[in-house]
Amino acid sequence: MPWGNKSVEELRGNFLFQVKQIGNISKACREIGITRKTGYKWLKRNANGESLSDRSRKPKQIANKTEIEVEALILSVRDDNPSWGGKMIHDYLAKKGKYRLPSPRTCCNILKRNGCILPEESLKHQPYQRFVREHCNDLWQTDFKGDFLLLDGSRCYPLSILDDCSRFAIMIDCKPDTKGVKDSFQKAFYCYGKPNSVLSDNGGQFRGLHGGYTQFERWLMEHDVLPIHGRPWHPQTQGKVERFHKTMKYEFLRHKQFCNLEDIKKQMEQWRIKYNEERPHLALNSQSPAEIYTSSKREYSEKVLEYYYEGYTRKVNKWGYIRFSDWQIYLSETMANTILEITENASLDLFDVYFRNFKIAQIDAHDGKLVNRKISKRR
Repeated sequence: MPWGNKSVEELRGNFLFQVKQIGNISKACREIGITRKTGYKWLKRNANGESLSDRSRKPKQIANKTEIEVEALILSVRDDNPSWGGKMIHDYLAKKGKYRLPSPRTCCNILKRNGCILPEESLKHQPYQRFVREHCNDLWQTDFKGDFLLLDGSRCYPLSILDDCSRFAIMIDCKPDTKGVKDSFQKAFYCYGKPNSVLSDNGGQFRGLHGGYTQFERWLMEHDVLPIHGRPWHPQTQGKVERFHKTMKYEFLRHKQFCNLEDIKKQMEQWRIKYNEERPHLALNSQSPAEIYTSSKREYSEKVLEYYYEGYTRKVNKWGYIRFSDWQIYLSETMANTILEITENASLDLFDVYFRNFKIAQIDAHDGKLVNRKISKRR
């Protein structure tokens, strides 16, 4: 019998009719063009009152299917932390002692299936090469987050200080302007001790104009902390604090409004604690920064210790000039009335200028011009 345009249900109905009319199952199977095994299967289903339509091939049970309660918990954590991906949510719940969790990949699939992650967002989170200091407090990174408006009409300028090794947020100081960087660091030093160096950009709060020195740089050197500045127009040099600010924006700032400076200070500190102690950090193998960070053993004291030079010294006058040989060289008003050491650098045909334990400038031995103002530690 030709199949024609008949549906599967019609063909099976014809077969049953043929069996009833002919009374011979083998002949009916030949008429329809099916095997006897298939014919007996249809007869059995008909006898049991089952439909002649094809059965669903979907398995009745799915191995390792995520429980509804667990999936709801994953989505709940995502609602509270809209920027967290599947792996971070998995590690966060594991730290909280939740068991029978699906794999990190399955957590990601749950988020995608529920419309939480767009394909274009996934492409933004490709791995890249990271460079990191080996020990905590070897280097702190710092920068101001872009300012934003508060509900009372004032503006907030958050200053962040981040440990390079552990990504531990040392401080987020919500300020009304970009002044008082030294005061913020002084509080950080009291809480966590002194780092070996501080990396910042070339903003006027951190680095002196025209290659001079800020009071902040001088204060750091007085306490044996090396000031380092990234290359101009290369924010990737401070990549960790830049990435931290992105996290701050997407996980905290864009979901809230703040009445005034005191309000954001309180909420920001709560978020800093969560970031340090609860949030898994993918660059730390999903450990939290607090699990890695240890405070510095270099304790801070406001008192500046005396420093004794061994070489030739000169005093900077009140206008910031230093007289050396037949030359009078402008150095910086920040160094006014300060004793400096000048040492011959025969290999480079230069004179090195030192403030305490730091080389702060180099003078050309032929014409007395400053050729370098980069700060480095004495070897």
